[in-house]
Amino acid sequence: MVLTGVLAVLGGRLFADSRQLDSLGPMPPLSGAVQWLNSPPLDREALKGKVVLVDFWTYDCINCRRSLPHVNSWAKRYADQGLVVVGVHTPEYDYENDIDNVREQVARLGIEYPVAIDNRYAIWNAFANQFWPAHYFVDASGQVRYVHFGEGAYAEQEQVIQQLLAERGHAPRPDATE
Repeated sequence: MVLTGVLAVLGGRLFADSRQLDSLGPMPPLSGAVQWLNSPPLDREALKGKVVLVDFWTYDCINCRRSLPHVNSWAKRYADQGLVVVGVHTPEYDYENDIDNVREQVARLGIEYPVAIDNRYAIWNAFANQFWPAHYFVDASGQVRYVHFGEGAYAEQEQVIQQLLAERGHAPRPDATE
């Protein structure tokens, strides 16, 4: 199912209210990537029971580069509690379609979580995404519960991760704040 009308669902706001994380619909499929880095291809079934952060990014986007240290930190800090970060590299410029360039940047940026190479915009379109960076937070039952576009609000986003992990039955450790 395609996640449509995200902004309409959110009343035109760029992100949902973190105090009330309503369901925004099921997570769209992660199919259509031309290649996966750091992982075999993932799908909704493989992610069942996990809290998922889907991060749309591209390596030459300054806003993405500013958000990546936070995403990297969350991926490492919460992995053992059930968070899976899935990077979706969707190119803005032609040279960002080169998989070797993406592979080099993934290594240079210290990204160790799975990265889908979305050169055909298949995943981007399934999510009806329009922004870099874009973070879609998915609960353990596969429902998109929170969306954030652009930089900033990192503490609020981390609280969403903690809330979704707590709902899953894994309260974050006290040292798990940035």
